Amino acid sequence: MKYMRKADIVLIAALVVSAPVFWFLNRHFAAEKGVYAEIYHDSVLVYRIKLSTAKEGSFSIPGEPDVVFHQYADGSIAFIKSDCPDKICIRSGRLKNAGQFAACLPNKVMLKIVSEEKDREAPDLIIE
Repeated sequence: MKYMRKADIVLIAALVVSAPVFWFLNRHFAAEKGVYAEIYHDSVLVYRIKLSTAKEGSFSIPGEPDVVFHQYADGSIAFIKSDCPDKICIRSGRLKNAGQFAACLPNKVMLKIVSEEKDREAPDLIIE
């Protein structure tokens, strides 16, 4: 009993080879660069940083001095320190493309990259 033909194997191989190529092209050429980093604490916008003009350095937000961010010269930003137990926010790495986000749920802090001005009446995420 045959489960796969040669054409099926060729199709699967083509998908396996092309998927990383498309991921790389999207990540490095087609992804829209973020313009602003927005930092929310308890679902309230605390900071809005323009990534292209911000100076390199580390900072924390009011109310959470144990959660530290670092703004890099290449226009990216990342969590670098947190007192949460799992450290998932730190392992999320540098963010710089629109649509990327990282969150420190125990501390109710979210970092998100946005590309343009838009209505700021309500955040995209509410942490309770």
